[in-house]
Amino acid sequence: MGKVRQIDHPLIQHKLTIIRDVRTGAKEFRELVEEIATLMAYEVTRDFPLEEVEVETPLCKAKARVIAGKKVAVVPILRAGLVMADGVLKLIPAAKMGHIGLYRDPETLNPVEYYCKLPNDIGEREMILVDPMLATGGSASAGIGFLKQRGAQNIKLMCLIAAPEGIARIQQDHPDVEIFVADIDEKLNSHGYIVPGLGDAGDRLFGTK
Repeated sequence: MGKVRQIDHPLIQHKLTIIRDVRTGAKEFRELVEEIATLMAYEVTRDFPLEEVEVETPLCKAKARVIAGKKVAVVPILRAGLVMADGVLKLIPAAKMGHIGLYRDPETLNPVEYYCKLPNDIGEREMILVDPMLATGGSASAGIGFLKQRGAQNIKLMCLIAAPEGIARIQQDHPDVEIFVADIDEKLNSHGYIVPGLGDAGDRLFGTK
């Protein structure tokens, strides 16, 4: 089964508590989601390989290490994943960016695709799929499927909050995909929302209902 990494850094947990609060407005919510994504990206990139190079400091030549030619693409699931992608790109500005458009059918809770645009060379890239909430797991599983259909070989899933049901779905459908989350909540309610969660991430990010 794919590994699940819960990133419990104090800064992440502190900011996550603020965005859970119903009193937090859209502007602060967006800023904090972006900040959390940047902090989480440190862990997502932790296993990137390094290679040794020579640089010249003001004093002498020295051996140092750089990331070994790792190509990265960040792919948000629209629309809620957009702000998280911005946070990751602050840390990895050279990464390419794709977009996957999905919405959840309110009756069946199944994901419906309406847009998919990805870099041409995704088979050569480390793909970071981002979406704030891993609830039923349907949208994330579908998004991972779209990436694989187009040749992606290495995929990581990055979410703020996950439900056990969503984690189980990804592990069942895509056991090769590593999951990074800031917190794992109790359950889903009858409408497929994470409890206690933070409500509808897209609505809170963009001030919509």
